[in-house]
Amino acid sequence: MSKSQNFQWNEMTMGVCYYPEHWPQELWAQDLERMLDAGITVIRIAEFAWNKVEPQEGVFTYEFFGQFLNLCAEKGMKVIFGTPSATPPAWLTEKYPEVLNCDEAGVPYRHGGRRHYNYNSSIYRELVARIVEQLGAHYGKHPAIAGWQIDNEINCEICEFHSEADMAAFRVFLQEKYGTLEALNEAWGTTFWNQTYTDWQQVRIPGPLLNDGYNPHQHLDYYRFISESALSFCKMQADILRRYKKEDDFITTNGIFWNMDNHRMAEESLDVYTYDSYPNFAYSVDADPLHSTDLNDRHWSKNLAEVRSVCPHFGIMEQQSGANGWTTRMEAPAPRPGQLTLWAMQSVAQGADYISFFRWRTCCIGTEIYWHGILDYDNRDNRKLAEVKEFYQKFRKLDALCGSEFTAAFGFLKDYDNEWDTNVDKWHRRIASASEKAIFEASELTHTPYDYLYLRENMTSDELSRYPVLIYPHPVIMTEARAALLGQYVEQGGTLILGCRSGYKQENGKCVMLPQPGLLQALTGSDVRDFTFTSPAEEPVYAVWTQERSDTVLQSEIRTEMPVFNDIFESADADAKVLAVYSNSYYAGKAAVMEKKTGRGRTIHLGSVFSREIVKLLLEYTGVLSPFDSVVDAPEGVEVVQRKRDGRSWLFVLNFQPVPQTILLKAPVRSVFEEGQVSGEKILAPFEVEVFEERI
Repeated sequence: MSKSQNFQWNEMTMGVCYYPEHWPQELWAQDLERMLDAGITVIRIAEFAWNKVEPQEGVFTYEFFGQFLNLCAEKGMKVIFGTPSATPPAWLTEKYPEVLNCDEAGVPYRHGGRRHYNYNSSIYRELVARIVEQLGAHYGKHPAIAGWQIDNEINCEICEFHSEADMAAFRVFLQEKYGTLEALNEAWGTTFWNQTYTDWQQVRIPGPLLNDGYNPHQHLDYYRFISESALSFCKMQADILRRYKKEDDFITTNGIFWNMDNHRMAEESLDVYTYDSYPNFAYSVDADPLHSTDLNDRHWSKNLAEVRSVCPHFGIMEQQSGANGWTTRMEAPAPRPGQLTLWAMQSVAQGADYISFFRWRTCCIGTEIYWHGILDYDNRDNRKLAEVKEFYQKFRKLDALCGSEFTAAFGFLKDYDNEWDTNVDKWHRRIASASEKAIFEASELTHTPYDYLYLRENMTSDELSRYPVLIYPHPVIMTEARAALLGQYVEQGGTLILGCRSGYKQENGKCVMLPQPGLLQALTGSDVRDFTFTSPAEEPVYAVWTQERSDTVLQSEIRTEMPVFNDIFESADADAKVLAVYSNSYYAGKAAVMEKKTGRGRTIHLGSVFSREIVKLLLEYTGVLSPFDSVVDAPEGVEVVQRKRDGRSWLFVLNFQPVPQTILLKAPVRSVFEEGQVSGEKILAPFEVEVFEERI
């Protein structure tokens, strides 16, 4: 079990989100019985129901949820209880308006939405701590409760904070980080544009500026501050719940969101991570198609891989069951027959052992009347409920793989410094997003799955060495510690692949006066002597891959476009070899891709953004392309991934297409759902999922 994971399910478990406060009490028992009949054994409740426990300040009533929990215990339904801090009650925001978050101009948001609070108001933290204490003390030992959810989707809706409480807390954060104004001024480069601070009161959260001329070093620290605030708020609640919960009950929160170190939150506060998966966002009525191929909803596999990096055996707290939409935004079609199962199995294939659908019945009131659940307003059985029941029958046939490991052919390196710096830096944002998109798409289309791996303090090279190949696309910020860790990985036999724009900043976002790629040059053997965006108005830039060696698959005269941005290399090391040269533009003939061996491993430095074609070429060159080819030949329209444990593997083949797809099984395998041996050609119906088991 991962060091950040203290709980995992021991059997595949199905749940649903339910809101007893939205429905007449006479429906409760019938709803629970219908859920249990469908295979649902866990429900999440209460994350927006503060008033049901504290209708007035300091006045607590436990009857409503007490009755409901007792009914759940009687029926045999387990409960995940949500703390209600995402929607403070009206009496609270009216009496204590300082708890409200503000827009960038400092204007408070009004009561009535959700997530309109801030993390740093002392009175809000006090009142949240009190309601969590009351919930824990009163319900913590209840036999129906199996887990606790902290808040709801922390940093969703909004991930920037501009209240006066945040302003004051930001100054404290900076004083603790830098100690003196002199150190702050140096770190932020405040001599630029005469920004030098002479009093701490002059230091503010980034606010409205002419032409958005934010200080990037200040902005980077601001994102770090937001993360610290969110983590502290979560930990405060988790620490209280640990005093009251039953030993085997878990603490979780749902979703991975922005400006937050999700890995540290898991380590400090949670037993298991859960995620909210809505692939139907890809088909929003007002959205343009994301890609020329049918990868739209498959992009949720990338999101699920992010969750897996935090928590290898995660759960889904909200799994798409119907069309999504508010009365104010997000129009979307209903999932087609088969897509509910497809998307739930997509989550399972990527590592989920718990699937909880959102929601049991579509709400008849409020902003989310178009966020459809399993049942519709009329409460009748429908095709979605029938599909949930069919999904459950397949889901339980996968019990043996519960807790199994996802099989990754390579690792995709990330770190939070670079993630947050990318949010600050528009130049780099274009580069980073294009590469991440291309790496994912090439991975999907070639059936070469990967893990995200976040570089953390105290990480060892052994953790990296689980992957024969690591792609660290554009590590703009580089530290000596990270460079040393990467060097150890390569020395021990790993292959490290870097892209353009690597190693030219330090931790505070300042550019370093070193030849690029800075601290990584000893590994790459490359010297960046020039660089440029490629201009869409000009002829695209190409490179010719000319290096011929007996131990590679590269052939002469392979030609690829070098998109978005180009680093132009010269050799900084006699051992560095040129793998490709630019074939046009003013730098034609200059090195475009270089490789250098170090110890038992090697580093490949790509002088551009990654494209699908380049990623496929590099995966083939490094020997990790299409690891399941010996078992199955599958078209690009399906996803192929594997989970394995104890000498057994489960190969998931998911047809994301609205038309049949033909796969070829190259050796006999057992069909888990058909419960028999199969081989040869097999046709997958539209949106059909198959799982094949074999001994390894």
